[in-house]
Amino acid sequence: MPPTAGASFARFVALGDSQTEGLGDPDGHGGFRGWADRFAAMLGAANPGLHYANLAVRGRRAGEIRAEQLEPALAMRPDLATVVAGMNDILRPRFDRDALLADIDAMFTALTGLGTKVVTFTFPDIGAVAPFARPLSARVHTLNADLRELAARRGVTLVDFEPVAAAHHPRAWSDDRLHLSPVGHNIVARALAAALTVPGADDTWRDPLPPLTSTLVEKLNTEVRWTVQFLAPWVGRRLRGISSGAGVEPKRPQLLPVLT
Repeated sequence: MPPTAGASFARFVALGDSQTEGLGDPDGHGGFRGWADRFAAMLGAANPGLHYANLAVRGRRAGEIRAEQLEPALAMRPDLATVVAGMNDILRPRFDRDALLADIDAMFTALTGLGTKVVTFTFPDIGAVAPFARPLSARVHTLNADLRELAARRGVTLVDFEPVAAAHHPRAWSDDRLHLSPVGHNIVARALAAALTVPGADDTWRDPLPPLTSTLVEKLNTEVRWTVQFLAPWVGRRLRGISSGAGVEPKRPQLLPVLT
């Protein structure tokens, strides 16, 4: 669905998991900023009086996002909402594609039915970011194709990150390779601003990032460190059934003014 040039918004609500919450992008005060906060600031500069809520919670799968965040979001009657879900689903050994798509479609349908402008995006290939995750690449490609189809059917604006090289670049990802870095969150925020033709936005978010140079030994050492520091603990939590979002509440559960 093509963006509306110069569109104005008064209430923006973000639904999702850790990426929307902002993990990987410290705010300097013990919390996280993230692409949604960055995008809200850009949007607020062009929409004085904009109010923004972020209901996202790390570790949430699509069904949990729908169950926990959709009703509060609808109650806020947003004129703009972002819905980003699915990565936590495809990382699980037991992946129910039909259930995932039903949950995402239900959120798209409910929000657009309210007259809300809905934005979503595809995911970079995590196999290109973390070599050990390459067996999941096919799931990512399939989910992205499904998201394109659902977005087109429901009139949802979709930003397609899958073919953009910068989205796969190591600089765009934090050390854990599961969350965007400040660079990556900035790319996403600028991409959404461009998709909605926010004044001052452009397509430079697509520009290639500088290449990294490292020897084979350095690359192998990096993989070993990542396995020990991040992959092993993540697998351990999954085996114990512990979610990273246990006990975590949304960081911005109410519509509040965006200070620009």
